[in-house]
Amino acid sequence: MTNDSPGSRLRQAWTEQPIQVPGVFNPLVARMAERQGFKAVYLSGAALSAGMGLPDIGLVTLSEFVDEARRIVQATNLPLLCDADTGFGEALNVERTVRQFESAGVAGIHLEDQELPKRCGHLSGKALVEPQAMAAKIRAAVAARRDPGFVLIARTDARGVAGFDDAVRRAQLYLQAGADAIFPEALQDKREFEAFRKAIQAPLLANMTEFGKSPLLTAQELSELGFNIVIYPVTSLRLAMKAVEDGLARIKADGTQAGVVDRMQTRKRLYEVIRYEDYNAFDRDVFNFKL
Repeated sequence: MTNDSPGSRLRQAWTEQPIQVPGVFNPLVARMAERQGFKAVYLSGAALSAGMGLPDIGLVTLSEFVDEARRIVQATNLPLLCDADTGFGEALNVERTVRQFESAGVAGIHLEDQELPKRCGHLSGKALVEPQAMAAKIRAAVAARRDPGFVLIARTDARGVAGFDDAVRRAQLYLQAGADAIFPEALQDKREFEAFRKAIQAPLLANMTEFGKSPLLTAQELSELGFNIVIYPVTSLRLAMKAVEDGLARIKADGTQAGVVDRMQTRKRLYEVIRYEDYNAFDRDVFNFKL
């Protein structure tokens, strides 16, 4: 494990202090998150699916996930944590999943213990695989990674299906199988976050998604509860889509975009984020090169 590998940098970030990790649905948003001072970014399956006009039920393929992850990695220096759904198959498939994400430069992934067709973690109607089947996937993931710093997080959806105690039991089994951290999905209240930390002695991830079953706790509250990583998986997409929806409605009604120009990112700001001048400077240097 090298100190500068993406996984090592992600581990170091959450070891130094609990980290807030915004969901980014494209490379430009990732770059904006970097400019705001975040220490890592996250690619959500729900956001990726929604951006393709699809529900989050396991329709997006491994190659589509990895392609988008690679583009995000190339756009930012921040370590990228990726949703890897159920691993895109059984334990044998998980081996390939890990290798594909790792080769794309991703810092780590999380795997969940749902059956296909999977569901958003905060919706009803989910079904779980047997705990040993999930443990086998984790063991396969551990065996497949080339860099031991590559982060493997086990997500359990048991709280919404079989109850809190089953979520704890599964988390303990997944840690024994080699998971680096645990993602307990859809905890119901602050007391459950506190109880889960007391039961599980490992790095923990909290999902602060909107309109879900968990309360929207602050990063400070979650830090005090002992959580190491806080993700906001679909927040940036929801913000953007609401702005787009409102703007398009105004254009349709007014026949012009003049009434919403003040809500837009300016051309100057966009060019700053995409480093337009850096490309211009490089082009000038190449064009003006003389022996």
